[in-house]
Amino acid sequence: MMKDLSVLIPTFNDCCAAMVSELQRQAAALSIGYEVIVADDGSTDKAVIKANRAINELPHCRVIERGFNSGRAAIRNFLAQEACYPWLVFIDSDMVVCRHDYLRQYALSPCDSVTDGGVQVGEPQAGNLRYLYEKTCEPEHTVAARRQAPYKCFRTTNFMVRRDLMLAHPFDERFRYYGYEDVLFGKHLQEHAVDILHIDNPMRFQLFEPNDRFLGKTEEGLRTLHTFRHELQGYSHLLDVVSRLAPFAPLIRLFYKYARPWLHRRLTGNQPRLLHFKLYRLGYYLSL
Repeated sequence: MMKDLSVLIPTFNDCCAAMVSELQRQAAALSIGYEVIVADDGSTDKAVIKANRAINELPHCRVIERGFNSGRAAIRNFLAQEACYPWLVFIDSDMVVCRHDYLRQYALSPCDSVTDGGVQVGEPQAGNLRYLYEKTCEPEHTVAARRQAPYKCFRTTNFMVRRDLMLAHPFDERFRYYGYEDVLFGKHLQEHAVDILHIDNPMRFQLFEPNDRFLGKTEEGLRTLHTFRHELQGYSHLLDVVSRLAPFAPLIRLFYKYARPWLHRRLTGNQPRLLHFKLYRLGYYLSL
């Protein structure tokens, strides 16, 4: 028996009308109850807000304009409360549907708790740091890799969860800024023995932000990681590296102090290198 689905998309300054149109088309072809809800978490781009209003014209679809930014965790909890069907599919608004049977795969999923569909990296973007980073991490996105560490590999980008389970285990709303709310959620699920099934049902990374914007988001994520470092210990590769390199932390901070302007120029230029990105992340974190 197929599951009835509430498809939930939090957004901030992303136009997701095309994505919703495709999701609505897929859902309408299934013999299920469904809805698609987009929650605008205080977008500031008026053109994007206007474009997303077209979603309201699609059957069983609606946009909720909140008018303020509640944060990455709170907006997902809000969407779970607004949903009316027993199964929730969460999708990030900057993704692209890459399978014609995407919703069918979730509707037929045998899992009775949480299903993670994974991600796929889209077409090459020359000189783009986000593309380079995601492409290098692509082996970690396979089903086999994710199943080896099902809780540590959980991402909010694309997953399905039972509504009553989500309401019982909401996202931690202290996470207002970019990064790591999904990591703590995965840890929380493990602590409560909630199973996560990883399947091959990806959404595609195709919209890669400019290098300067991605580097700014990275810095924001590192500040989040530093704030919650004690709770995230054992669930972050960077924290593991920091622990191993603790004796060398003063030297790394000194190197970063003088190398940061050069690294920043390289990473925001048109030929970023992943090694420089790793050094920048490590130095930035240890300098917090």
